[in-house]
Amino acid sequence: MATTNLSYYDKASIPNAKPFRFGIVVSEWNPEITQNLHQGAIDTLIDCGAESEHIISWEVPGSFELVYGCKKMIETQKLDAIIAIGNVIQGETKHFDFVCNGVTQGIVDLNINYDTPVIFCVLTDNTKQQSIDRSGGKLGNKGIECAVAAIKMAAIKNQGRKSNSVGF
Repeated sequence: MATTNLSYYDKASIPNAKPFRFGIVVSEWNPEITQNLHQGAIDTLIDCGAESEHIISWEVPGSFELVYGCKKMIETQKLDAIIAIGNVIQGETKHFDFVCNGVTQGIVDLNINYDTPVIFCVLTDNTKQQSIDRSGGKLGNKGIECAVAAIKMAAIKNQGRKSNSVGF
C-alpha cells in the first residue's frame, strides 16, 4: 500500500498535450470521490498543454457502466486517449469482486480491440477513507496520475505522425 503522495509529475518529462483530444468517462457513484478524480485529471491535462475544448467528459451511472461509456466514446468521438474514472468500495457481499473484475476486463478488452488507449482510473478500496486518501487526500489524486498516463499513451498512439512530434 502506498504511504506517500504519488501524484507528483515532472512536466518536462511529459509530452505536450496540446495536439491531443481526450475523453473522460466518470461514474456518478460515489461522486465525492469520482468528481475529485475528474477534476484532478482535467487540471493536469490543462496544466500539460491540453485545451479545455479538447477534453470531453461524459457521466455514467456506475463503475460497471464505464466500459460501455468508453466504447461509445471511442466509436463516436475522435480522441487520442480516454480516462475511465470510477470508485468501488468493498462491502459485505461479492458484488465488489464482480464489479471490479468486470470493469478491469472490460477496459483490457477495449485496449486490445480499439486503437484508442483507455486508462484505468477506478479506485478499488477496502474503505471510503482509502478512497478519500487517493482522490485528493494524503496519498494524492489518482486522477492526476491517470491524466499523465493518458498524455503519454496519446503520444505513443500518435508516434510517427508528421503533424505531431513527441520526441520518440
